[in-house]
Amino acid sequence: MSSDRIREKLNILADAAKYDVSCSSSGSNRKNHNKGLGDGHTSGICHTYTEDGRCVSLLKILLTNHCIYDCLFCVSRKSNDIKRAAFTVDEVVDLTMNFYRRNYIEGLFLSSGIFKNADFTMERLLLVCKKLRLEQKYNGYIHLKTIPGASDELIKEAGLYADRMSINLEMPTEAGLKLLAPEKSHADVIKPLSFVQQNIKQFTEEKKLIKHVPQFVPAGQSTQMVIGATPESDKDIMYTANSFYQNFSLKRVYYSGYVPISNDSRMPVLGTKPPLLRENRLYQTDWLMRFYGFKVQEILNDANPNLDVDIDPKLSWAIRNMQHFPVDINTADYKMILRIPGIGVMSAQKIVQARKFGKLRIDQLKKIGVAYNRAKHFIVCADTPYQLKDYQGTQIKAFILADSQSKYLKTDSNQLILF
Repeated sequence: MSSDRIREKLNILADAAKYDVSCSSSGSNRKNHNKGLGDGHTSGICHTYTEDGRCVSLLKILLTNHCIYDCLFCVSRKSNDIKRAAFTVDEVVDLTMNFYRRNYIEGLFLSSGIFKNADFTMERLLLVCKKLRLEQKYNGYIHLKTIPGASDELIKEAGLYADRMSINLEMPTEAGLKLLAPEKSHADVIKPLSFVQQNIKQFTEEKKLIKHVPQFVPAGQSTQMVIGATPESDKDIMYTANSFYQNFSLKRVYYSGYVPISNDSRMPVLGTKPPLLRENRLYQTDWLMRFYGFKVQEILNDANPNLDVDIDPKLSWAIRNMQHFPVDINTADYKMILRIPGIGVMSAQKIVQARKFGKLRIDQLKKIGVAYNRAKHFIVCADTPYQLKDYQGTQIKAFILADSQSKYLKTDSNQLILF
């Protein structure tokens, strides 16, 4: 097949893949000028981050955008009048190896519309992985989408070749899913998630007893929810995420702001922009749950079913719970220090270590990395100039907003505001 046709397929199927945020896309189109270093490209290359913080580039594509389903929120739904394309297995293998040899990418993110049936699609995704691993001796990163409804045998075999597997929950609630995708159900997602989780545990246990046991999905599982297409509250969304974290040991839950792509009367009218600020707040809440020791019920509950638009969820929690403050930075335990607005995980660790050598002062906290203009309203240290009790939560919120101006109104979904 001609290179022009391959390029056309790549443009179509990379564009269709951009709506899946299970790996964070950079959307870059930066050209290399004046003999500079590097070249960003839109055709399927995206950026994601490893557990140790390294940024890696992935080839992010669909095997095909043909689909037997008609999900209203999906650009690849069967009733949508768009250009259709499909890669062959060998074309995906060749693209991956050619891009990898040229140092364009460090891995592959492969998803697909469902054509014919789930097993037919999953077989081809699996075949791509097997050819890369066994024929091309490719040892780079592979993130593979699990196809809902595929057989256990195919999913298990795929787990032996993929580094990470993911399957999209789509909507936060079953009711929302039935409204926009009546042919699907959350049960179709829960079954393969549970199956993969059980196999991860089984292979891990076997490795303790047997030296040479193959890896099975070593980078774990993730899922994704579309936000804003259905009327769920932030509480509904995060309670669902919390449940899936607890029940299936997920590495990540991704929140994708709904992008209007349909004129159907059942879809919300949002203009042309996805709800990126809300998406950002949900990611911040997710971060608090995973790394800061917060229970989801502390952040969102019946009294507070939606996140504050003006301020991040950690600051919002602090203002609602002023009885816990001020915190003495020189005596409080690590868990409480993590809950202070303006103090992140690294700063909290440094505080606990530094105070072993003497009481900490304001200038030392600033050097450690504390966002003192925020934290000062919630702490006392060796030279605190005033008492927090003189201020109400609403006053503190006003002070911080005035201090930071537009900082809390960022709408870049890929950037989490410092806690």
